[in-house]
Amino acid sequence: MPNRFMLAPLTNTQSHPDGTLSSEEHRWLTMRAEGGFGVTTTAAAHVQRAGQGFPGQLGVFSDEQLPGLTSLAQDIHAAGSVSLAQLHHAGNRSPVDLIGTTPVCPSDDPKHGARGMTADEVQSTIMAFAAAAARAERAGFDGVELHGAHGYLICQFLSSTLNRRIDEYGGSLENRSRFLFDILHAARAATGPEFIIGVRLSPERFGMRIDEIREVSQRLIDTGQVDLLDLSLWDCMKEPEEARDRPDLAGRTLCEVATDLDHRTDPQGRPVPVGVAGKIHDPSDIERVLELGADFPILGRVAVLHHDYPKRLRADTDFVPTRIPVGRAYLAAEGVSPAFVEYLRRWPNFVAD
Repeated sequence: MPNRFMLAPLTNTQSHPDGTLSSEEHRWLTMRAEGGFGVTTTAAAHVQRAGQGFPGQLGVFSDEQLPGLTSLAQDIHAAGSVSLAQLHHAGNRSPVDLIGTTPVCPSDDPKHGARGMTADEVQSTIMAFAAAAARAERAGFDGVELHGAHGYLICQFLSSTLNRRIDEYGGSLENRSRFLFDILHAARAATGPEFIIGVRLSPERFGMRIDEIREVSQRLIDTGQVDLLDLSLWDCMKEPEEARDRPDLAGRTLCEVATDLDHRTDPQGRPVPVGVAGKIHDPSDIERVLELGADFPILGRVAVLHHDYPKRLRADTDFVPTRIPVGRAYLAAEGVSPAFVEYLRRWPNFVAD
């Protein structure tokens, strides 16, 4: 990384229905690389056609997507940024009207109209993640990030409330995390030794428990097979939700609790950096999360507002980022297409009408 700034993998609904990269999404991402982000991460890219989570989603499940992915990786590199493709499967959050079939997840989920995966489907999905990692490597990406956060499929397996399987992928935390670790091992086996593999986790919501996620984070480091951890916290500075029932967490920020690991060095002696995302906006927020234990900030919404946030901050330590709401013309100048603007309208007070 040329600097500590990582672009968050932001859903933007800008790509084509078949998962191929659009010129709009290409521009959105390369502008951030050119704007100085040390790591440029794609939006969640689905590893199976039936794992799509939203319209306009980038795909990495077919060789037909290779030309766009290759062009993107080349242009991110040309700007001097590290390129990561985020690998994703929506699980029970795959809309039927998009995938044309019943969505799958760890266990039957009538609420979402999803069915539990068979043992063969679990294995084929693990291999789909590995094949997607190999495809990203062929396209020229420096690495991938496994999306284990936000209630999507890997997170659904980790969840003690959503995962009710009675085989080796359900029950104990070791079993519930087996899906993630099997994906990690398969992806590592399918790619070269210099290929980066990171993991995104979230310690709250969707049945997540902060101590369990800390344990999984530590075990990921201890495998010697991950190169970075991305902890999506929603709000780095807030108190953990579990602090209501746990005095030991009271008065501590979610950032310091989530990053409080035994060690961050793998068995080969390599440091494994830990980044955090969640309402990091001002330069003072960046300084604070670094003080609280993060190795690098992961910028999301403010990176929509400023494609060149790192360059601006380097040039002016008194840089004051823009606040929302902002108009469509402002967003267009920042590389946000009309389709992305419509998606941003779901976020309260982001787009000025």
